[in-house]
Amino acid sequence: MRRAQRTSIAFAALGCTLLAIAGCRAPGLPGAAEERPEQVRDFNVLYKQNCAGCHGEDGRSGIALSLANPVYIAIAGKDAIAEATAKGGPGALMPAFAKSQGGFLSAQQVELLSDGIVRRWGRPSALNGLTPPSYAATLSGDAAAGKSAFATYCARCHRSADTTPSAQKKGLPRNVGSLTDADFLALISDQNLRSTIVAGKPDEGMPDWRGFGPQPLTDQQVTDIVAWLSSQRKKAVGPSPQTQSEMQGEKQ
Repeated sequence: MRRAQRTSIAFAALGCTLLAIAGCRAPGLPGAAEERPEQVRDFNVLYKQNCAGCHGEDGRSGIALSLANPVYIAIAGKDAIAEATAKGGPGALMPAFAKSQGGFLSAQQVELLSDGIVRRWGRPSALNGLTPPSYAATLSGDAAAGKSAFATYCARCHRSADTTPSAQKKGLPRNVGSLTDADFLALISDQNLRSTIVAGKPDEGMPDWRGFGPQPLTDQQVTDIVAWLSSQRKKAVGPSPQTQSEMQGEKQ
């Protein structure tokens, strides 16, 4: 009998040891509750789940504006980044992420994301002591002046269709595409256009407002260029009266 008891105790001890190795949880019993989406407090997880798909895994080379751009961060600032994250981009494809705006992130998670972007990719010396054009437009734009400024500062790279050998012989930079393309303008907001012109796209070789010519672009020139580009958007054309009549006839 004593031998049987000792054997039983030994097996019990062995079982406890195996349970400890396995995580102190017996088979069939519930484990620790998984972290709910609103409980996530890790920047890397939040960024990967909500931002990386458009802005790139490392904040660059995505289909949207690069966040790993110290100049952009210095010009926009944490508050503007947090607001864009919370409310999304008006007239653009970026959705609102804050719960208060119909999204899925808490105010704390929005704050964590914007703070993490600034801490990870910001650099205090990015502006080299210069005063850049404002992040948001504060002046009235002149589309005609913007067309002239675009031709002077932007058209050398953003030519409409000039990719012929003669253009290459002139020593022009490679053509990176027209900015007046209807599909492109339909997907980008005026603020995104402005942010790109002012902050540049360092991962694609596009300079910021300081590198377009002998002198940095002024706030007015940036505003005018955006005004001209915005004027090139094709306005939605509704159906003609005849088409409307035909549509109503089909419904009847």
